[in-house]
Amino acid sequence: MAFENNDKAKGYWSENLRLVLGLLAIWFVVSYVCGIMLVDTLNQVHFMGFKLGFWFAQQGAMYVFVVLIFVYAAKANALDKKYNVHED
Repeated sequence: MAFENNDKAKGYWSENLRLVLGLLAIWFVVSYVCGIMLVDTLNQVHFMGFKLGFWFAQQGAMYVFVVLIFVYAAKANALDKKYNVHED
């Protein structure tokens, strides 16, 4: 990556880190909080025939992880275009 100046490079990495930390926070909430800490509370709700806490721990977290991958790819591409460091 070739940035025009050092300020653009710092801005790019600042936004990229903010994006990564936000997605990691979602990942933590879904996997740890919903799948482990709130499992008993969530199990009072049924989703597709399963208790919601069980569903989050067994399947829901994986679906969210895959969605997070696609969200990161789309947002990172937009960020690359914004700072003009995208691949053609």
